[in-house]
Amino acid sequence: MKKVVAERVIHNGERRISLRFGYDETLIGIVKKIEGARWSSQMKLWHVPESSNIKSTLLDTFRGQAFVDYSSLVKGEEDKHDSKQKDVVSGGEAKQRVNKEAKQSALSEKAVKDIEKYRNWMEANRYPESTVRTYAGMISTFLKFVSPKQAEECTSEDLVRIVEEYILPNGLSHSFQNQMVSAVKKFYGKIYKSVIDPGEITRPRPQHRLPNVLSKEQVKRILDSVKNEKHRVMLSLVYGCGLRRSEVLELLPSDVDRDRKLMKIRQAKGFKDRLVPLSDRLIQMLDQYIKHFKPVKYLFEGQNAGSKYSPASLEKVFRNAYEKAGIQKKDITLHGLRHSYATHLLEAGTDLRYIQALLGHKSSRTTEIYTHVTIQSIEKIRSPFDDL
Repeated sequence: MKKVVAERVIHNGERRISLRFGYDETLIGIVKKIEGARWSSQMKLWHVPESSNIKSTLLDTFRGQAFVDYSSLVKGEEDKHDSKQKDVVSGGEAKQRVNKEAKQSALSEKAVKDIEKYRNWMEANRYPESTVRTYAGMISTFLKFVSPKQAEECTSEDLVRIVEEYILPNGLSHSFQNQMVSAVKKFYGKIYKSVIDPGEITRPRPQHRLPNVLSKEQVKRILDSVKNEKHRVMLSLVYGCGLRRSEVLELLPSDVDRDRKLMKIRQAKGFKDRLVPLSDRLIQMLDQYIKHFKPVKYLFEGQNAGSKYSPASLEKVFRNAYEKAGIQKKDITLHGLRHSYATHLLEAGTDLRYIQALLGHKSSRTTEIYTHVTIQSIEKIRSPFDDL
């Protein structure tokens, strides 16, 4: 029988239950039915809210489909019980238990104000909403961990401690650790400049992972599986123009330049504008879509006219199309369409410098990753094994 491993994790400062299992469309469909279930691209796993009856909920949900290993949850509860028994014996140990639990559950009034000050600074400097949310969550986790110490009492050693005593033991991802370092460096570089020297804080060694790429046939199967016109046009733009999710959702009808066959991407990552080419077929699809849906403000709007389409909904649109297409490929998200766009351009002979401009990459090194996933040159290499 299939196996699902349930463990406690902290995601964006919130207690969650992670569900680890090998890629399986049936299990993914079951998880999606759990209220509050979300996919974490950082940790590469599904996670659900923690509750008092989570074990019975998981057992009922996966009954007959998978064995649920919740031994880690039971062990955590036993550890809490044992600690509480020891606290009855020793008042000093009880105080330690209270302090330890406070690290994971509560923020002081001053910490809350520090986080709000940090959030306001990022918003004033026009950081993307997702970055503000992520960094504020990271600082919240950091200040809970160091509690009862306040932010101005911390040193760079506290960041080392949160890595060694919290991030690594909980199996949190490399990207989570990197985001924690980034958030803390910026917090102490802007809010508490005289407390921690940001230069003392080092990042984890970088990971070099190849992007997950779809073939042209797989992309076609995904797009063909979408019946809703708005959904099909959104996914077609992600692939056909190599757009980020946020870039699609920020588009205005006026960004379409039909005469020059261009799409204007305004104030994207790094606060940069850029132009990307539009094919005749995409222009035709857009004209039909605008005629049918008559968007008021944004090119793609939510249920209410003038409101922006939800990022989570767009990700769900892709996931549903991906599953309908029946593609057996792991860890592909909506961003995989952008990766596929760049890779297919490179395979068609497009100069890397043009691809860099089309994607809006600041550094050519970011774009060069696609040279490692093209298949045309690799297919020409003859294995020495064939000469034996």
